[in-house]
Amino acid sequence: MNQTNERILWEETLPGSSTWSHILKRGTALRLTAIDDNPNVGVLLLNADNLSERLCLPDSLKAQHIARLTAGVALYSDMARILCSITHDTVGWHDPLGGCSDAAMVAKKYGRDDYQHSRNAWHQNGLDGFLIELAKYGLGARDLMMNVNLFSKVEVSELGAMRFVQGNAPAGSAVELRAEMNTLVILNSCQHPMDPDPDYAQKRVALTLKQVAAPGPDDPTRNFRPENARGFTITERYFL
Repeated sequence: MNQTNERILWEETLPGSSTWSHILKRGTALRLTAIDDNPNVGVLLLNADNLSERLCLPDSLKAQHIARLTAGVALYSDMARILCSITHDTVGWHDPLGGCSDAAMVAKKYGRDDYQHSRNAWHQNGLDGFLIELAKYGLGARDLMMNVNLFSKVEVSELGAMRFVQGNAPAGSAVELRAEMNTLVILNSCQHPMDPDPDYAQKRVALTLKQVAAPGPDDPTRNFRPENARGFTITERYFL
């Protein structure tokens, strides 16, 4: 990416246990930077111009022969187009497998708590947060998909056992998503469902929206796998 063509458009902070959404326009990028140690940010992606098209993690992983996300990886839709590319990453491993928490899980793990008792420190969960944000766009439970968990690491053993790795993303860690389509990005900053920390913790993340250059023929994501070159071609044809 030619950084001389970048221009910061907006900056804000995503508090812990919060939801956020924005239509990330083609030609812009979203950088997420950990303010606190080891946050978790669940991510859903949809085609903002056709909300029936959305992130397909099974296809994204299968096409690129991976089980983790890092710089150079494309995030595909269920129409084989690329919604976003990961263009910058200081973490090295983001989780595409662990899913999100729900109310029963959070209550069992951290105890029941509500807004009336604890105000903004009340115990929230990823699933309800995603549903609340989806509802703002006329969507609901049937529109849910597998989510990415940025900043979190889940290893899978040869026998298929999954293990959450603590201490994966210290403060200052950053990852950047470049929009290859006009993409509805929905974020949720609740703790990872596999996080063994017994304390309910709220971790902040800085969000930076940027104008960026279009990916050229030497773009690392385009050339990460032969499948990605085809994915970019299909995506670029969509905008002709």
